[in-house]
Parts: sequence; structure tokens; C-alpha cells
Amino acid sequence: MTEGTVRIDGDTLRLPGGVQVRFKRTLRLPETGTHALPPGLGDFPIRRVEDYTDTVPAEWRARGGVMLPVYLREAMWLSFAGTSEPATLQVGVGKVCAVSGKKWSSRLSRDPQNYVVLPRQPWLDGINSGKGTVRQFVAVPLGLGATVEGQVTGEEVWGGVQLQSFPLNDGELAAWREAERRRAEELTRMPVGGYGAAFPMAAAPPAPGAAPASAGAPSVPRRSAPAMGLGVGGSMRQEIYRDDRPLRAWAKEPAGRVFVHLVTPPEWRRITGEAPPPSPVDRAAYTRAGLPWFDYYDQDATDLAPTDTLGSVQPVGDWLGDDHEPWQQPSPHQVKPLKDAPGKPVEDGDW
Repeated sequence: MTEGTVRIDGDTLRLPGGVQVRFKRTLRLPETGTHALPPGLGDFPIRRVEDYTDTVPAEWRARGGVMLPVYLREAMWLSFAGTSEPATLQVGVGKVCAVSGKKWSSRLSRDPQNYVVLPRQPWLDGINSGKGTVRQFVAVPLGLGATVEGQVTGEEVWGGVQLQSFPLNDGELAAWREAERRRAEELTRMPVGGYGAAFPMAAAPPAPGAAPASAGAPSVPRRSAPAMGLGVGGSMRQEIYRDDRPLRAWAKEPAGRVFVHLVTPPEWRRITGEAPPPSPVDRAAYTRAGLPWFDYYDQDATDLAPTDTLGSVQPVGDWLGDDHEPWQQPSPHQVKPLKDAPGKPVEDGDW
């Protein structure tokens, strides 16, 4: 990858520093109680904004980046599977940090921490809202005040999702690669088979419910598209891990960044000429079918403390009405333990 460029590879965003991000469709949780991790139900398709200059709104062209289709009140999570070298990733929702609740920044901060550490953090399902919990990312239109951006800043200007990656600095990265090379050599010298057999090098766990790896726009008049952002839904058990490296270990400047626009399904069809994904799966039917939910715990990592700012964000149901979908709690055997149990470059813009 050319230094400083962001690319789409299938439905994966590849940011400089080896960071890989996929946006996963999932079941929306009830807004009361704390729940297990919902499953991944496939990837959201992503497209470059610059491939549809005749049909995207002018402000999207100015911001560049990519877009994906999402239904009203549809939930999503971010998978970082495939990221192999240490890196940090800032995640913004309407240019509010999803980890610290602070205003979007081009610098890493530790007080409070405003990033996740990869590949240690295998995924992120929502904002850092409680001790050992997050509140689920849920899509809502701008203008109601229901987004995280609206509740934290009092304005809804940006919407979407913002990503920014920072690799290790040159010296730290060289030292890490040398340590990995030596560790690999030691593993090859260990006896094979029986007690003390060599184990493969550890990698990030598979994302919940993950599947095995596996044209131009129509010329129609451009108009303003309904703007979408992320609010919050139900709470789930998930830790956001504290960085165990000193801040000086990371690059001072971001290696790459990208603005992710959220598009309603009708606008996706109008802009791209493609059919949007089918509507989200009914969660009650999913649970009744005996399909799995997930629980993830890393006993060697330290969870970040919750923030007052994000802890006070209210669920989208306060604006859009109660969630009347029936909820059926998964049985214990449905909750599965995890871990301890090249495309074209994406054009950046002004944002």
C-alpha cells in the first residue's frame, strides 16, 4: 500500500499501518439490561465516494472517503480482524471520540485515552459507556438530536464515522518486528508433537459470527441526501483495553484517515444503482432458532474507565419511541465464549 493511502479491498477498509476495518451487520439489542455480544450477520458493502461524483451530495465530495448503506435503527460493529502489526485507531462518531467522548483530535491522548490498540482490541461494538460495557452503535438520522454527536456537542453537523490510524514509530516497529522474528525462530526449534509441542503464534480471535474469508454511477441529478449518524442502543459486556505502551511509542502524526458516510437504502440505490442489503434479521427469530451469541474476556488486559460524557448518552428509543420487538433471552448454551475460554486508494477531503 502506498504510504498515507486508504484502500477498499472487497468490503474491508485498509488504512496505513496495516489496519483493517470491516463494518458488520448485527442484531439490535434491547435498550434495557446488559447483554452478550450479538453475532455478525455479514459485512456492510462499502464504496468510494469519488466513484459517484455525479450523484453524491456536494458536501460528501468535499469530505471524500467512503459510504455504506444502513437502515434506520440498524445496529453495526467494527471488526479489526486481519490487523497483524501493532497500531492504534481513533474511532469518531460525528467527530466525537467513541472511546473518550472528547472532541475529535489529530493527536493521540492518554488522559483520557482516545483510541483503541490493535490487534489487542479485536472489535468495537459501541461507545465506551460503562465499566466493562459499551452501548451499541445504532443508525439514526441527523436533526433529531439522537446521535452521540448531538447529545455531546449540542449540534449535528458531521454524522457518519471517522477513522484515523497511527502505527508504531520507526524505532519501536523495528524492535517489535525483530522480537517477532526471534520468537518465530524459537518456535521452529521447539519439539513437534506430544507435551511441549509448538503452538501457532497468537492472533486476534475470530469476530463473533464471522464467516470464512472469502461500476460507475447512473447519471442522475445530484441532490442532498438524508444525513445519518450513530446513536446508541442497548448495553453489552465488552471491554475497551488500556494501552500498555508509553504514548511516545506511537507515531506523532496519523498515517491515514477516512470519513465513512452512512446512506439510507433508498439513497444507496439512487446513488450507486445497486440494490441495498436486505433488511436486518429479526432478533427474536434468531434466538428462537438456537443460533449463537458470544462472550469475550481477556484476563491479561485492563479495561478503560467509563467517561462521564459518554455514560450519559441516552438510547435512540428516547427520540424514536420504544422498541416493541419481542425479546427472548438466549439460553446459556447459546452464549459461546471467545479467547480465554488491494483496491483503489480512497480520496480524503476536508472534515
